[in-house]
Amino acid sequence: MPAATTVSAHVARTLSRHVDHVFGVMGNGNAWFLDALERETSVPFSAVRHESGAVVAADAYFRASGRTAAATATYGAGFTNTLTALAEAAQARVPLVLLTGDEPTSGPRPWDVDQIALAAAVGARTYTVGRADAAATTVIAIEHSLAYRVPVVLAIPYDVAALDAGPLPEPPAPVLPGPLAPAGPFDAAAIEEVARLLAGAERPLLLAGRGAWLAGAGAALGELAEATGALTVSTALGRGVFPDGRYDLGVAGGFGADGAMALVREADVALVVGASLGQFTMRFGELFAPGTRVVQVDTAPSATHRHVGTFVRGDAGVVARTLVDALRAADAEPSGWRETVDVDGARWYATGPVDGIAADGRLDPRTVAHRLAALLPEDRVVVSDGGHFIGWANMYWPVASPDRMLMVGTAYQSIGLGFPSVAGAAAARPGSAVVLTTGDGGGLMALADLETAVRTAGGRGLAVVWNDAAYGAEVHVYGRQGLTDGPMRIPEADFAALAGAVGAEGVVVRALADLDRVATWRDEAVDDRRFLLLDCRVSPGVVAPYQEEILRANRRH
Repeated sequence: MPAATTVSAHVARTLSRHVDHVFGVMGNGNAWFLDALERETSVPFSAVRHESGAVVAADAYFRASGRTAAATATYGAGFTNTLTALAEAAQARVPLVLLTGDEPTSGPRPWDVDQIALAAAVGARTYTVGRADAAATTVIAIEHSLAYRVPVVLAIPYDVAALDAGPLPEPPAPVLPGPLAPAGPFDAAAIEEVARLLAGAERPLLLAGRGAWLAGAGAALGELAEATGALTVSTALGRGVFPDGRYDLGVAGGFGADGAMALVREADVALVVGASLGQFTMRFGELFAPGTRVVQVDTAPSATHRHVGTFVRGDAGVVARTLVDALRAADAEPSGWRETVDVDGARWYATGPVDGIAADGRLDPRTVAHRLAALLPEDRVVVSDGGHFIGWANMYWPVASPDRMLMVGTAYQSIGLGFPSVAGAAAARPGSAVVLTTGDGGGLMALADLETAVRTAGGRGLAVVWNDAAYGAEVHVYGRQGLTDGPMRIPEADFAALAGAVGAEGVVVRALADLDRVATWRDEAVDDRRFLLLDCRVSPGVVAPYQEEILRANRRH
């Protein structure tokens, strides 16, 4: 039987028409699929060391490129290892395909579990292929993933994987919906109202999120900001979406500078585009002043926050372009507000002591982050794990566009997904440096894929480990409440030595001068350098402003 006619070959060849890369761990359940992928297609495969890392890498690949990747794992324990990463992709609305083995059609074996139920529990639908419909089912799974922007599981039963399915049929292309355009008299009236509000605003503000970027709305939003004279601000996942940075206040919410957030509260009309207005962006309800008229444009069925006064359902790019046209037709004049304020001054962050040494003798992470901002390669993609430290990169390291700041784990409030994110970003952007920011807790949790990060990024990779010998978020939230802090502490790990063990260059950073290695590394030829890991011994006593905001919110409630 030719390998090209197996069920697994049908799946691999069909999948190869729609995905650019596959990440995974080989096992009994996906061995035939990986054999077909290697023999029958030209889609590159990157091995990771933990199944969770396969989904994380595929997730990061999409966030960095806008193109779809696949992950693959075996059945049983291999599949259950993917669940946290799968839940993150579902929460973050990331399309990807997880190709997995599954129990045979004859029924479960002792080591099988109900994978369909487990996937459904974290928000992913499962499509199971058969001997007669492998190619068609693969297309349906891809269509579902792309249409609803969610991860899907594509399962191959163990006793079906190697069956002869005959010649590969010509499967239909996925049918995908177009941009959601406002339609009908109610939508038209709502857009007219929004145009009037913006034209009459004295202090207009535009807030955009990742949804605006995915809709390709950046250019139209830039024109809208110019037409209205608005200041701009973005969510953490939307940083860089506005093309003109001169009037951009940075990140909204707890990562925002105090001066910038004060200006946001001065706005009389705020147009929110492609942002869900979650609790962190909204500063737990304190982002806008009570008198601000808040307008939201989103593809959700209705407004996503109680402070929204006017809601327009539609594609961010379509609505932004319609508003620009309406303002031009009305000869609306820009407000002039943004020319009257000191935007640079408003974006200022405290940078800690000049020598970088905190009161306890360890490094102040604010000073380290500020110093690194001047040393990191300009052409970079920043990938962030979850943890207390997430504020430092968001506050101090500018990025050129939303697809250059990847926060895999924050949607599901997870840590430990940082190192495998490097693999996805490195594959998606082969010409850029990949900079990981991670904590010691999440770093140790993801240690299996430290080797993956080093191997896949090579001399383009740099990791910053904020090593405070603690689970910092727990220390600052629960330690302050008097809970025992023993479980919150971590014996100080030598990440520099761990990096060296898998072929990277590790540097223990105890003083600002130790960061000078970044400058020499940056200026070396990529082929002449190794992956660089900075083991930054930072103070656990310096609390990120967003964490203080969470503490204040907890006290109110």
